Amino acid sequence: MTGKRKQAVIQRSQGYCEYCQSPADFATEPFSIEHIIPRTRQGTSELDNLAYSCIGCNVYKSDTVESLDVVSQELAPLFNPRTMVWEDHFLWDDSLTGLVGKTAIGRVTIDVLRLNRKPLKNLRRALMAIGEHPPKLPPIK
Repeated sequence: MTGKRKQAVIQRSQGYCEYCQSPADFATEPFSIEHIIPRTRQGTSELDNLAYSCIGCNVYKSDTVESLDVVSQELAPLFNPRTMVWEDHFLWDDSLTGLVGKTAIGRVTIDVLRLNRKPLKNLRRALMAIGEHPPKLPPIK
């Protein structure tokens, strides 16, 4: 992948993980460019299939593209930051440290990517203390 393509993905994300919304500037681990539809499932390296992701979200997502929603008991696709709007599928809980799925897509994404994992909630709490959370990002496409 070219440096120009990587930079375009990072710029589009405004420096935030496109799944958990964590800012790369405060991350303890490097972020990566991930394939929304994995290459193992014939995903391409075109810009419309690339997302900026923290290592945690990337590792937990792996090559998963869908999962069983416990509410509807149906398969639902994971959130796709290129074709979906984050706010349509997720909202912050009352503490602003946890995510709640508004849709089956949101719920399965939270489950598979473990978007409420303890280190993320701790980071969100710390970022709140310095006025850096929740992020105020316009929808990214």
